Amino acid sequence: MTPVSTTSTATATGASAAANPLASLSSNFGDFLNLLMTQLQNQDPTSPMDANSFTSELVEFSSVEQQIDTNTSLTQLIQLTQAADVTQSAAIVGKQVTVNATQIALQNGSGALNFTAPVAEPVTITVQGPTGNTLQQVTANANQGSNTWNWNGSDSNGQTLPDGAYTVTVTGGGSGGAAGTALPFTVVGTATGVSTQNGIVNLQLGALSVPFSSVVSVGS
Repeated sequence: MTPVSTTSTATATGASAAANPLASLSSNFGDFLNLLMTQLQNQDPTSPMDANSFTSELVEFSSVEQQIDTNTSLTQLIQLTQAADVTQSAAIVGKQVTVNATQIALQNGSGALNFTAPVAEPVTITVQGPTGNTLQQVTANANQGSNTWNWNGSDSNGQTLPDGAYTVTVTGGGSGGAAGTALPFTVVGTATGVSTQNGIVNLQLGALSVPFSSVVSVGS
């Protein structure tokens, strides 16, 4: 007959209790009751124990149990909310979306962004690679208000770059961006997927991933 390892059993029980706060609390509560009964059975009849002390302990155990139940319920509610957010977000997959981002999404060899200029002026749009190297830099005459820039995915040498997410900046008030002022912009692309990471629902535009809260508008 194969002997049973008491060490392994104890380890598994301890791991299970650690993973389940209520199980751990129940175990501690059972130990507390055993100690309490032992004290009551062996107390000095001429000097009985103070009932207020162990009553207080019982109240504390009850409070902790309620808090664990509340935390468990909140965790389940958060998980359900995240699942609902993912389901709703998935409805915009395949549609054109405008998002707040610091990178432009190059999809199928093209990318686009919208920017706002305070006055009609030359603006400089700079696209950088992952190491901060400038891949493309163009100067365009912007109108006052909303403007759109479309990128064909080529660098300054005319070479076609692979699809991906590229850092982009828009500056106005100076040629080449030397003395320019950063202008606000949004990125336009096609939603390709939805995911969750660290409790945050993210939307994918090809290689670009942004929090769903960054979505400004959804097109057709």
